[in-house]
Amino acid sequence: MLNQQQTGLIYGLTAYVLWGFFPIFFYYLSAVQPTEILTQRIVWSFVFVLVVVMLSGKQSRIKDALKSPATRKAMALSSVLIAINWLTFIWAVANERVLESSFGYFLTPLVSVMLAKVFLSETLDKYRIIACVFAVIGIAIQIVLIGSLPWVSLIVSMSFGLYGLVRKQAEVDSLSGLTIETAVLLPLAIAYWAWLATTGQSGFVSNGSGVTWLLIASGLVTALPLLLFAAAAKKLSLTAVGFMMYINPIMQMLSGIYFFGEPFDQAQLISFGFIWVALIVFSVGAIIQQRRMKVLANPVQ
Repeated sequence: MLNQQQTGLIYGLTAYVLWGFFPIFFYYLSAVQPTEILTQRIVWSFVFVLVVVMLSGKQSRIKDALKSPATRKAMALSSVLIAINWLTFIWAVANERVLESSFGYFLTPLVSVMLAKVFLSETLDKYRIIACVFAVIGIAIQIVLIGSLPWVSLIVSMSFGLYGLVRKQAEVDSLSGLTIETAVLLPLAIAYWAWLATTGQSGFVSNGSGVTWLLIASGLVTALPLLLFAAAAKKLSLTAVGFMMYINPIMQMLSGIYFFGEPFDQAQLISFGFIWVALIVFSVGAIIQQRRMKVLANPVQ
């Protein structure tokens, strides 16, 4: 029998590995325009999570969450933010800019720290400050040596960082939250899908049954890792979850280099290197902070 830690580890690793394979999954949908992929992802994610909600009998959680005006506003905003994040990522895959996307997900923890400082007035220890400085240097190197603003990376990291910030303020679990978010986006998604179909631009059927089934499966591959992650988070420490989150951008980076064949030159290596150093410093600070909290919670008698 597996203990709680082992079960949580399996759930967490499975979730992050699935997220890491996202670029390859969406690559096989490149015949469909990114906006329609987003539309299909919203529709089928809603269908999947609604079935899970109905089977698990958790409808009351959604009703309770929607009773709060503050929660309704937060969920409306989080819906927009996750749609921006999804669309940017899908566009990056379609245009073979997966390395920029992975750079953005490497940046996300550091962006979240800076947002927490700005919006929640959280104090930054020396480790977080140093990590943020290294991250800024990494971005600056991209601008100077590569010669362009890494806007894909910035949109990915900012949209997901803001999404996490907003969701932190909303008292709603992961399953209920995704159900509400996709429900908010659903009318627009269906309207856009109908317009594509009536104008003969929809790729849902015209690109073959394989693409059709992959579009339907996009709902499952969107919701399943989130549910696995939520289950893992209940069984593992924040440090363990924090370290596993790097699996996703590492896998995306490797798929960008070896599957998509994107160039990874010295300038990019230096830029990524500063981000990796920033994450190491950030992680060391998180470990030290957690150990201090344990000591305070369980002082030696």
